[in-house]
Amino acid sequence: MTASTHEITEALRRAGVADARTDALTVGMYSTDASLYRVPPRAVVLPRETGEIEATLAVARDLGVPLTARGGGTSCAGNAVGPGIVVDTSRYMNRVLEVDVDDAGDGSALVESGAVHATLQAEARRVGLRFGPDPSSHSRCTVGGMIGNNACGNRALGYGRTSDNILAMDLLTAAGSHLTATTGVAGGPPSLTGDDALVTRLTELRDAHLETIRTEFGTFGRQVSGYALEHLAPERGLDIGRMLVGSEGTLAMATHARVRLVSDPPATALAVLGFPDIYAAGDVAHLLKGLGAVAAEGIDSRIVDVVRVRRGPQAVPDLPRGAAWMLVEVPGETTADAVASAERICREIDSLDARVVTDPAQARSLWRIREDGAGLSARSQRDRPAHAGWEDAAVPPARLGDYLRAFDDLLEEHDVQGLPYGHFGDGCLHIRLDIELDTPGAQERYRSLVEEAADLVAAHGGSLSGEHGDGRARSALLPRMYGPETIALFGAVKHAFDPTNLLNPGVLVDPAPAEADLRIPAAHKVAVPLAFGYPEDGGDFSQAVHRCTGVGKCRAAGTSTTVMCPSYQATGEEKDSTRGRARALQEMLNGTTVTGGWRSPEVHEALDLCLSCKGCASDCPTGVDMATYKSEALHQTWKGRLRPRSHYSLGRLPQLARIASRAPRLVNAMTSLPGLKKLTLPAAGVDPRRNLPTFAPETFRTWARREGMIASAPQMARADHPVALFVDSFTDHFSPHVGRATVAVLREAGFSPFVPAEAMCCGLTLISTGQLDAAKSTLDDAARVLAPATHAGIPVLGMEPSCTAALRHDLPRLVDSAAARTVSTNVRTVAELLGTAIDEGRWSAPDLTGTEVVAQPHCHQHAVMSWSADEALLARTGATVTRLGGCCGLAGNFGVELGHYDVSVQVAELQLLPAIRQAGTDTVLLADGFSCQTQIADLSEREGVHLVELLSRDA
Repeated sequence: MTASTHEITEALRRAGVADARTDALTVGMYSTDASLYRVPPRAVVLPRETGEIEATLAVARDLGVPLTARGGGTSCAGNAVGPGIVVDTSRYMNRVLEVDVDDAGDGSALVESGAVHATLQAEARRVGLRFGPDPSSHSRCTVGGMIGNNACGNRALGYGRTSDNILAMDLLTAAGSHLTATTGVAGGPPSLTGDDALVTRLTELRDAHLETIRTEFGTFGRQVSGYALEHLAPERGLDIGRMLVGSEGTLAMATHARVRLVSDPPATALAVLGFPDIYAAGDVAHLLKGLGAVAAEGIDSRIVDVVRVRRGPQAVPDLPRGAAWMLVEVPGETTADAVASAERICREIDSLDARVVTDPAQARSLWRIREDGAGLSARSQRDRPAHAGWEDAAVPPARLGDYLRAFDDLLEEHDVQGLPYGHFGDGCLHIRLDIELDTPGAQERYRSLVEEAADLVAAHGGSLSGEHGDGRARSALLPRMYGPETIALFGAVKHAFDPTNLLNPGVLVDPAPAEADLRIPAAHKVAVPLAFGYPEDGGDFSQAVHRCTGVGKCRAAGTSTTVMCPSYQATGEEKDSTRGRARALQEMLNGTTVTGGWRSPEVHEALDLCLSCKGCASDCPTGVDMATYKSEALHQTWKGRLRPRSHYSLGRLPQLARIASRAPRLVNAMTSLPGLKKLTLPAAGVDPRRNLPTFAPETFRTWARREGMIASAPQMARADHPVALFVDSFTDHFSPHVGRATVAVLREAGFSPFVPAEAMCCGLTLISTGQLDAAKSTLDDAARVLAPATHAGIPVLGMEPSCTAALRHDLPRLVDSAAARTVSTNVRTVAELLGTAIDEGRWSAPDLTGTEVVAQPHCHQHAVMSWSADEALLARTGATVTRLGGCCGLAGNFGVELGHYDVSVQVAELQLLPAIRQAGTDTVLLADGFSCQTQIADLSEREGVHLVELLSRDA
């Protein structure tokens, strides 16, 4: 490959390719997928239609540049990275073009290859149908990616693999031929049209190797490794189309597909079986398909414990006794039929304990554990990073238990651990392994482990891949599974389709060693002192940003309980996803594509539209906390230098508010003068379309002093049920009515609220602008003031969610002291305290039956404290509550800063503003966060109210 980047760019431009990118940020982001591998491309093409793909292929042929197809970038095996041009169809070619229903009630859909599975599924459900395969990455994986890997998912027992559900495909070969592959549409014979010579050559290869094809392929359902040559056999009708599914973009590139749609069963039920260990679950898994299961998924206590730690005990419903479980879904014509089938499984399968889950919310919680497996397992029980690469082996289901025992023995020999889970009914095991890749000799240890693992799978009659494909992770291991004749046959098939080796070279045929191009060993440690402690990552920033394994949940459409990643949902740009930002930081640490360190333009371009909402801290299954990483990057970039204007105006807002509070009426009058906003706000780095908040005529602390609420810790301790109020800057200066309502509600509930004598701040605005030395000093003072109360057993109550989250989350990570740790663990929300009062019989929630509430939980509360206590409290009031997901779009200083207004409004349009427009005039808009209330006021004619205002009978 001798063409320069400039030559590639110019050739693509002349060919009419509208969106081709060669900038360092894009190249860095696309250098890896959800795998261990890093291969920087020369260019990234985002085609708008088939003609642009055809033109890109022509450029690749003319210049001798390899081409790799990519969908959602969720490949765990390195299938979607390559050294030439990467073609990402998910940006524009993502439409569902047709949905048809036949007379029998089934149907089909025509989709572009970049269509996301969840989008297809939503369109199918409109006509009462579904696409059968459902990978755990269904919210962001593309149909083209599923075709590339022959993806399966949880319900493959009932619906089969992708190859069982493709009716036809339009494809382009490296030579530019347009192929149409059908797989028996309307009962007709399978066929491939567009290249008769290719069909002839494949027929010759089939006839010359028929015995090998019949004996080595299609031995069990999850044999995905290599090419699916069993479909070439005469008895299968030379089904070239089905053979192409699972070829990982090495033979042709699919542009469109017609997929089979089927009816969902009228009802389903979930049997949950408990076992003493995961081996016992594996021993019986093969029996479940015969008992009518459409899904049989295995997990054990290792992954369940991670969920409890990361998301709280409430995230895991009650499970049967045991240390391992299988989730078994069965269909039925009625709910009663489905439950009866589930009860039969509970009786007939030899388990330690079992129960049938009928509550849909509990079933969703259990399935979420399974679906988030790839992310949840990204750290082992030893709290080490755990990696893909050997995460997809499958064996015949009847041999799964024996394989699990032998595999665990192998891991113990190598001192490696992981969190296993998988499609047990199909014999497929997923696991990420905590082999240390950032230490000397890592590549050799990795190669030794995966080679022995491959031998073990082969000895059990299995497949190196059960659905993720071989990619760069397992292609070099295929000779340990297949004989020399088969490996040569793979090469011959590849040559028949792609004689110049243009498409995804190095995958399946002529691969590099499994340890080549590993991403993590190429990263460098941060040499400068860090501001945050990163306790979950051993103080290592590199390990923190490499938490992102690329599973891409940040690219999923928002739901009622998911916040991340709001800017990606607004723009659709990879750089605006949590994954894209993490990749930019990883590339900064690698230092080859992003070369300027902390001050790299690429880093700040990626971080610019991060709202610091912290949604990823809870919603990312790997625990990425991009708000913290952004703050660290800003700190490292600007320390000792002249900062952007908004860092002084918005970052120092508490100090400015204290000055303004001395003459609030005068300040309000000045800021309301006509034309002042247009002159002064841009000079302060603030968008003039924003309204300035009004300073209260009396601060909350002044009111509290008049009320006699200022007290020391010993004075507080003498009262009944004392509570120390943390008076944040927003409540104090802009919303003192919220503070007064808080006092009223707490007193009604039998608490004695007090205000510490010394004013303090959580440093939130300093943290969000990366002024971390000042933030650390500010939080140190807060810990010193609050520690006497918490040592006396007095809880600290936060009224503003973002400030409460700062005390819980940021305080112990910035301030390494016993006082900081004690305070952070004793900070409570209003709902948490009131729930305690209800449980103790000291208070009952007001009756709000008939009240309609639309709730916008604050992002920081969702991420750090969770909104579950608020949800439970509101349920006790009898109010009808609609909970919104996603961010309001203002996110502290983000939506106020110059250059962010339009994206801020776009984010608000995702959920908040449509909900406001649909809400009745009597509907309560519940928004505890000052930023959420400001966004509502700025962008609508409505006002948001705090929970305490809704609950207070005296406010």
